[in-house]
Amino acid sequence: MVREETWEAFVADSLLYAKIFLIAVSLIMDYRVAIWFSVIFSVIYLLAQQPAFSKLGTAKKLTPMQLEDLLSDGSTTKYWLIEFFACSSSKCVRSSRCFPELSITYSNNLLSFGTVDLGLFPNTAAKFGISLAGGMSQLPTYILFEKGVEVSRFPDFYVDAAPSLPITKKLLCQHFELDRLLLDYINGS
Repeated sequence: MVREETWEAFVADSLLYAKIFLIAVSLIMDYRVAIWFSVIFSVIYLLAQQPAFSKLGTAKKLTPMQLEDLLSDGSTTKYWLIEFFACSSSKCVRSSRCFPELSITYSNNLLSFGTVDLGLFPNTAAKFGISLAGGMSQLPTYILFEKGVEVSRFPDFYVDAAPSLPITKKLLCQHFELDRLLLDYINGS
């Protein structure tokens, strides 16, 4: 399995190894310092939530009105892949890096990307069949529209559906066949 390495991942791994090194050194000096360091680090790790990925890529932040206009307007791109998320959902925060990176790779005149924050617009969830009950288990939800009509959805439409796998670029790419859509654009279909 090939591991994708970025500068952010390298820095994160380096900081993790530095923390482990500090615990080892403090164990040699005084075990009480190591215990306090471990306890404080664990509390901070458990209480602090990772911030959402702030770079938007080429995905457009949409309001429900803008989304409705884009889906009903025939002059826009043929396909729209929309991410429905809420910043208060930890699964959305963990997967917040995938969608902007996909939008950078696959955006073209045939396929466009957009995001709708259901934390700001909760009434939109019911319109698209997304359940916000039960701890927001259906978030994030990704829907592919073709000329304003829903073609595919991840996770599936079921009320209790929650993706069992972590959401990755590869998973979304395979589910929505983004490589095929990119080839269709390149070939002029």
